[in-house]
Amino acid sequence: MHPKTKKVATKFCAFSALFAWWLAASSAGFSQSDKQWVLVQSTLSYHMSHPMHQVDGVSHSAKGKGTCHGGQCDFLIAAPVNSFDSGDSNRDLHMIQATRGAQFPLVTVRTHIPEQTPSSGTFYADLEVQFAGQTAHYNHVPFQKTTNGNEVRITGTVPATCSDFKIDPPSFLTIAMKNEIPVKVDTTWRATP
Repeated sequence: MHPKTKKVATKFCAFSALFAWWLAASSAGFSQSDKQWVLVQSTLSYHMSHPMHQVDGVSHSAKGKGTCHGGQCDFLIAAPVNSFDSGDSNRDLHMIQATRGAQFPLVTVRTHIPEQTPSSGTFYADLEVQFAGQTAHYNHVPFQKTTNGNEVRITGTVPATCSDFKIDPPSFLTIAMKNEIPVKVDTTWRATP
């Protein structure tokens, strides 16, 4: 695999993990029964590490919805694979190729959380992330929640790795990038009438 393609794959893995985190975060602050929630702002950023350089990629293109009913909140978040920008269009293109972005153009995250959660503070969520044709599960991931009126802000980090999605870490000068690709999530959700 071309080194740039592997970098793109790593970036995409991080993106998937980040979506997972988003989904978990969004579910935590919604304690109103029979409510609908919409993702109104999102920043997902992955980080890849190599002894010779560091890479960060950012997306603001995630879409999400949530429904709370009968004591449970169900959330779904999706983001296009090609929405992450690392500042290098070549690397981004190779990432899409390495992660089979043409065949699997979206990263999706699902989570189910009890309706009753504190209005602020730490909560934990289990995530199911589908990316590059694979499904990964992240259990008991910590998130921070802040409530302001009818909006809930969720932040946290998803401990994703390339191997979670069966993607070989890209290499540079014959040295592979680290397998770990933490994904930072910062999302804002709004209750809809």
